[in-house]
Amino acid sequence: MVEPVGVGVIGFGWMGAVHTRAYARVRHHFPDLAVVPELVAVADDVPGRAAAAAAQFGFRSALEDWRDVLTDPRVHAVSVTAPNWLHREIGVAVAESGRHLWIEKPVGLTAEDARAVADAVRAAGVQSAVGFNYRNAPAVALARQLIDAGRIGRVTHARFSFLSDYAASPAGALTWRYERARGGNGVLGDLASHAVDLVRHLLGDIAAVVADSAVFLPERPRPVGPTSGHQQVTGGELGAVENEDYAGALLRMASGARAVLEVSRVAVGEQNSYGFEVHGTAGRLAWDFRRMGELAIAHGDGAQDQPVSTVFAGPGAGDLVAFQPGAGMAMGYDDLKVIEARDFLRSIADGHSSGAVVADALSAALTLDALAASAADGRWVDVPSGNRAAQA
Repeated sequence: MVEPVGVGVIGFGWMGAVHTRAYARVRHHFPDLAVVPELVAVADDVPGRAAAAAAQFGFRSALEDWRDVLTDPRVHAVSVTAPNWLHREIGVAVAESGRHLWIEKPVGLTAEDARAVADAVRAAGVQSAVGFNYRNAPAVALARQLIDAGRIGRVTHARFSFLSDYAASPAGALTWRYERARGGNGVLGDLASHAVDLVRHLLGDIAAVVADSAVFLPERPRPVGPTSGHQQVTGGELGAVENEDYAGALLRMASGARAVLEVSRVAVGEQNSYGFEVHGTAGRLAWDFRRMGELAIAHGDGAQDQPVSTVFAGPGAGDLVAFQPGAGMAMGYDDLKVIEARDFLRSIADGHSSGAVVADALSAALTLDALAASAADGRWVDVPSGNRAAQA
């Protein structure tokens, strides 16, 4: 028998809409899911935004104070898609209320914040999910399968690159994202959190890091009114950018492999250029999010002059078959969030963690804190051990 799960969404910018669409679609793609989400409450402090969301998506109540979501007995699970500086307060409150938690990365501004949420989830005995969606791409699932099976031999070195231009314009509004107190470590929390999760997901524990960072656009215009997304403005008074535009790092893996990590929010000409290359003693894998269904593979007996083939992820690679019947048929970003919703709801149904959880966010945050510490003084910084993805 299918059981209903009442859902609340806190924060209804772009990501709140993505979560809501994922709930609406999840049983279209995963009809055997033992629970069905029901949209109960949406909260956003921007006047009129929650009401508009309720009218569009069918939430039963529209609220301005997120705390009111947690007093509604019809709500059993909550998506937290509010700005980063609110993640700790809201995430802890959701767990302490006994509700299951789907929260966006980076789960606060520091590892201390992520640990507080992880501790609250564990103490309450609720299920969790975290928005590390890129690991859900079927080609990434295929890459992990090939690495774990030894198809490229022992991994020797890798490169993970997350480059974007969303902040490349000097006219980009000085929103909370550029403040240390509300936006944390800038591009580290925004893009490096995803990159670090992919490193861990594919290669295992990170043992130590050395990093450098920079602010290339030190001033931006203050917004003259409400903003959304990465809006550009004219005529605003200039203010200081307080956190990182760019970071580059060398990683020592616990396995002995080495990795290079590079992230930028001001990379002109790069739009969501996210991906990796992994080299082993017998081959190579490469993936680009913008060609999400493709995986470049080189492997065989001869290490020198090894040819590279592009393979389309097909049925059997991750969850592709839930969306498309064959290889070469494209999936999109929102589909990755539908997989996330499935993992979250499945964990609620059977009581076993599935997919990325808050413990993974804590592990990523420990690495991010180490990167920030290293960038501050140029030294190698050890990453606490045991930061492999949490087991179910």
